[in-house]
Amino acid sequence: MIELVPVGHAESPLADPADAPEQGDEGAPEAVIVIDPAYARAVADVPAGAELVVLSWLHLADRDVLAVHPRGAASRPLTGVFATRSQDRPNPIGLHRVHVLETNGLRLRVRGSEAVDGTPVLDLKIARSGER
Repeated sequence: MIELVPVGHAESPLADPADAPEQGDEGAPEAVIVIDPAYARAVADVPAGAELVVLSWLHLADRDVLAVHPRGAASRPLTGVFATRSQDRPNPIGLHRVHVLETNGLRLRVRGSEAVDGTPVLDLKIARSGER
């Protein structure tokens, strides 16, 4: 058995997955990753300027979907979800590469997240630190 416990959640102006860009670098608005106080020590050393890989649980996804038309384009052939970045998949784990703009305790203001408001955050991993 696998048990995942969210370490936080996303606060975003995006409320509907249909309004989210396909990729974070395609016009995603700034968002905030809010870390649960139980994980304060885990986030304490994440600096502004860092690039993070954020793992999330795409809680609004359809877990029964096995094939999609990439980017929702019916002109593209039906493709198995493991060969796409569709949010609809058996285990809807989101992968977001974000740039940390500001840290404020348990709140990380980021650029590049296409997660909708309320998306559970499972983990953060530093991809690269330093100012851009």
